[in-house]
Amino acid sequence: MKIFQERLTELRKLNHMTQRQVAQALNISQPSYIRYENGSGEPNLENLSRLADLFDVSVDYLLGRSEY
Repeated sequence: MKIFQERLTELRKLNHMTQRQVAQALNISQPSYIRYENGSGEPNLENLSRLADLFDVSVDYLLGRSEY
């Protein structure tokens, strides 16, 4: 899932958001979100979908299955 971590971090920075802001948008704790970026945790399907919506990308893009 390294590509997921990299894309998630890149999208957050491109959108000028902090980890706290993304966590708030997902309605999860900041430590939970940090685990997504460092690879020690994975989002459930609902939060994966929310991340895709938040950053206006597809779930496939987040998972490294497509280039957009």
